[in-house]
Amino acid sequence: MAVADYMDRQPDITAKMRMILMDWMIEVHLKYRLRPETLHLTVNLVDRYLSKVDINRKRLQLVGVVAMFIASKFEEITPPELKDWVYITDNAYTQDDVLRMECSMLQVLSFEIVVPTAAHFFDHFGAVNTCSPSHLSMAQYILELGLLDMRMLQYSASHVVAAAVMLSNEIWKRSPVWPDSMSQATRHSEQALRHCAEELRQLWHADKAGAGGQLQAVHKKFSLAQYHSVATMSF
Repeated sequence: MAVADYMDRQPDITAKMRMILMDWMIEVHLKYRLRPETLHLTVNLVDRYLSKVDINRKRLQLVGVVAMFIASKFEEITPPELKDWVYITDNAYTQDDVLRMECSMLQVLSFEIVVPTAAHFFDHFGAVNTCSPSHLSMAQYILELGLLDMRMLQYSASHVVAAAVMLSNEIWKRSPVWPDSMSQATRHSEQALRHCAEELRQLWHADKAGAGGQLQAVHKKFSLAQYHSVATMSF
């Protein structure tokens, strides 16, 4: 697990910088049409690495790229190649930089790549909740907004997914908002999820109000027809 307050101990980077990095990673993930598992594992690797290693801000993007490089080799059938990762950074780093950082990340994490991420719970919870395709996209939109915010690190992956689904039920005016079947399937009660769901609601409202603001990737992604344009829906 990543340490929820690791940013307090990072001398040269901030939560805002992490937010900008994650926004960019979501854009890269969409560009290369990678699997959801790859995105969520990438974020997990970044946070676990930064929980253990102080990083210079000039190398923060390199951490993100290498995390996605590792995650895609793990999750994808045909992952992007080394040269693709150098290209996507506008040649800010060399192939050697990427490979050296990969060695560092694997050693720091003791080669423990596989962890339960939100992607492992999302489809199951969505199925139990009998989400329509557009309802599922709404839950995914909320979940990916959560990737940008460090507050989500205090919760387990299953907790954040359950809270995102519960909030999507509220937005969709489902009644009851959190049926017994969902409490049983997720092992999280409505009361236990309320705090996380309200934090996710703040992120959703902020994204709606500013149409993404500075951070455009999630809003642009979920404005696409393939995601049922849920970011532009009015409720």
